Amino acid sequence: MPPDVDEASPQARIERLRAELERHNHAYYVLDAPTVPDAEYDRLFLALQQLEAAHPEHASPDSPTRRVGGAVASGFGQVRHALPMLSLQNAFTDDDVRGFDRRVREAAAAAELDAAALRYCAELKFDGLAISLRYEDGRFVQGATRGDGAVGEDVTANLRTVRAIPLRLDGPAPRRLEVRGEVLMFRRDFERMNDAQRVRGDKPFVNPRNAAAGSLRQLDPALTAQRPLRFFAYGLGEVSDDVAVPGSHAALLDWFGALGLPVGQHRCTVPDVEGLLAFYRDIGARRATLPYDIDGVVYKVDQRDWHEAIGFVARAPRFALAHKFPAEEALTELLDIDVQVGRTGVLTPVARLRPVFVGGVTVTNATLHNEDELARKDLMIGDTVIVRRAGDVIPEVVRSVPEARPADARRFLMPAHCPVCGSAAMREEGEVAWRCVGGLYCKAQRKQALLHFAQRRAMDIDGLGEKIVEQLVERDLVQTPADLYRLDAAVLSGLDRMGDRSAANLAAAIAASREVALERFVFALGIRHVGEEVARILAAEFGGLDETLDADWAGLIEAKAAAQKHNARARPKGEPLLPVPLEGVGPEIMRAIQAFAAEPHNREVIAGLRAAGVEPTRPARRSNVGAASEGGGTGHVSAPSPDGVLSGRIIVVTGTLPGMARDEAEALIRKHGGSATGSVSKRTSFVLAGENPGSKIAKATELGIPVMDLEQFLRMIGRDGQENS
Repeated sequence: MPPDVDEASPQARIERLRAELERHNHAYYVLDAPTVPDAEYDRLFLALQQLEAAHPEHASPDSPTRRVGGAVASGFGQVRHALPMLSLQNAFTDDDVRGFDRRVREAAAAAELDAAALRYCAELKFDGLAISLRYEDGRFVQGATRGDGAVGEDVTANLRTVRAIPLRLDGPAPRRLEVRGEVLMFRRDFERMNDAQRVRGDKPFVNPRNAAAGSLRQLDPALTAQRPLRFFAYGLGEVSDDVAVPGSHAALLDWFGALGLPVGQHRCTVPDVEGLLAFYRDIGARRATLPYDIDGVVYKVDQRDWHEAIGFVARAPRFALAHKFPAEEALTELLDIDVQVGRTGVLTPVARLRPVFVGGVTVTNATLHNEDELARKDLMIGDTVIVRRAGDVIPEVVRSVPEARPADARRFLMPAHCPVCGSAAMREEGEVAWRCVGGLYCKAQRKQALLHFAQRRAMDIDGLGEKIVEQLVERDLVQTPADLYRLDAAVLSGLDRMGDRSAANLAAAIAASREVALERFVFALGIRHVGEEVARILAAEFGGLDETLDADWAGLIEAKAAAQKHNARARPKGEPLLPVPLEGVGPEIMRAIQAFAAEPHNREVIAGLRAAGVEPTRPARRSNVGAASEGGGTGHVSAPSPDGVLSGRIIVVTGTLPGMARDEAEALIRKHGGSATGSVSKRTSFVLAGENPGSKIAKATELGIPVMDLEQFLRMIGRDGQENS
């Protein structure tokens, strides 16, 4: 900028905008590393256009508004386009589109064309890298990027590696044919490629467009060949006149397809502006389901012989328009980070953002997923960040802009205690999530904890379903499971859709649940990783609730690790194996029990349950590995028979068994020495199937695993409940 120019003058503002846009152009087109989202670039570009229009005395042929793209990379040869590769004017509103239609019709009338016969072709605006393919006698001979619109980069060798691009056209083709189109990357291919990048320890790409551009502009074509690039044709450059070319744009795309060139399938021809807007809205509704990214739709006058008459502006044709979707990415400020607690106790950091309009809505919050994601994206409170939203997808903070980081930006640390209830928060080894361990007490987990507590295989409170639990929680009638036992029929009858009889039945079911087997009660507590089978093992081993919760879990973890290490090593002949404590309960489960038992809030709720008369019954007798009872069925722990007919067998129960509940069948399996599991694998011995067994039968058939009905199963174990001899 000349030193005598007033910094507040229109000329100074124009010069600053031009310089800023050129920096962004260089980053986007030369470095393949854009520094701002498209929406921010469009805003700056529009501001410059308006200033230049208001002050034509400062017009310059070097302005970004008179150019397309950026400079050619020095690592590639140059290709001068026979016909310029122009950009398109942008529309952002319905009124912009109506204005385009009006100008087209006025230009057609001025050229003495029949405006009533006007047709438009509408298609997708792909979000990739624009290229030109040159064919001679049907053979691919040269490929170039758009570059500055007049001169592009010669990327022929790289384009030859893109399998979507035919090296030889099908059928009769012009002696000389130049096809314009877009190189891009499908989302699923992009995700797979980024997964591989992370495995190798390489930096993942930001988005599919950057990945496609970076892949095509590799100096080594062998690297390009490893990238999953695609191509769609959408336009015509230079063409010889020895073969007739279709006269409409829609027919041109069909002709490209017949030659073997990929073309987009989402397109239509319409007679007026309402048809254009209907196409825009339809594609916008389906945008998130497309396999690739688009940032708008393109409208072109379908009659190709009208194009010259309708004409051009400095950098774009008048006969075409890009109608862009609301920005999917935008810049804003990360004001703060809060923590939300989910229904299962997971602590999730949430970004509080300076409000920004992106993806068609004003965004103020965005999930940050977990602590590792925060570190990977290098986010600090106070950062300028890029926010993305596509369709109905939850807004996401893509990354920070480190060069804009203020001096007072600060790191965020996950809290050591739950922000809802104050219970301890812990992160298990090998997991990314922090969790609140106050599952019985935490308000955020209340509904989930109550539903789990009341389910049939836990406390078996018949009638206490999701809608009832929601009302109890919303009306603050129940804060912990212990509060259930203070409810009576009079209180329950005041709930929506709860008559006197239903209320009395539910009150009776709650009262009856005070008598419960230990393993059911342990399962009902909702301790992380403690399912029904682990609860049975704990009940059999410890025989009581206090003994379970007060066990030396740290010592058990250490003893288990020592025994497993001893047994895994090479031992002298005759040296016995060390007994492994709590077979079937791993260190991860032990640590979860230890954390649950150490949380005072959980102990308070259990004390409240006992005060309400809930006291789990101890197993009838102790075996050499813990407490067990003789009988099977509900409410008791069945001691597996070491020499039973099912000893060592792994069995899956599926479908509805005639006259027998699934948990009864699983109890019989355990009683006779087997193990009952929920999924079919190569280790499964057989599947016990009833009616409507589902996909597990197909899996068993695929693996060659036997399938048995209930009658065959009962014969195997003996109809009188004793093993066959």
